[in-house]
Amino acid sequence: MEARRRLAEVARERGSSLAALSRMLGRNPTYLQQYITKGSPRKLEEEDRRKLAQFLGIAESELGAPSELVSQRVGDWVELSRLNIDASAGPGALHHTEESFDAFHFSRRWLAENGLEGAKLSAIRVIGDSMEPLLREGDEVLVDMRDQPFRDGIYVVRLDDTLLVKRVASQGGGRFSLLSQNLAYPPISVDAEDFAIIGRVVWKSGRV
Repeated sequence: MEARRRLAEVARERGSSLAALSRMLGRNPTYLQQYITKGSPRKLEEEDRRKLAQFLGIAESELGAPSELVSQRVGDWVELSRLNIDASAGPGALHHTEESFDAFHFSRRWLAENGLEGAKLSAIRVIGDSMEPLLREGDEVLVDMRDQPFRDGIYVVRLDDTLLVKRVASQGGGRFSLLSQNLAYPPISVDAEDFAIIGRVVWKSGRV
């Protein structure tokens, strides 16, 4: 019962419907609803449990994984901090205290496959609509804060006292464009010394 309650709770917190999560697993849309409300199946299959835990950013033990299995896999997971700050995809938001209040768990193998092994990673929440449809308000993004050569991409940047999430493109000559996906927002043109790159966005968790 505890695993079922936890799955329902986390799905609700993430804004993910049980039907959408069931389809992600390649199952009938009612699969997880029946698991939670009717106890059928009695427990999740190992592969389904692993996929759900990874997608939702929680430990498999929260979904009913046996303790001996969890202890075998503990070295396969990396805990990444969720910071108590927002990055604005809108008019701009003052950054909050950069304190960790929670964590995501990512597969070490997945990080390696995506070139993120050893990266300096943290998750923060997106607010505003300037990056829609790519990023929506409430999405959480994983930010790689390593020092690395710049290439055009989506970044969290600090402009004055504000954190923004924008597509950053070099104009040459030390100038950059901060671009929104939502065309209702005009580009922002800045000199290199006028803003600071916090990190490159490398993953997002969004509502299904």
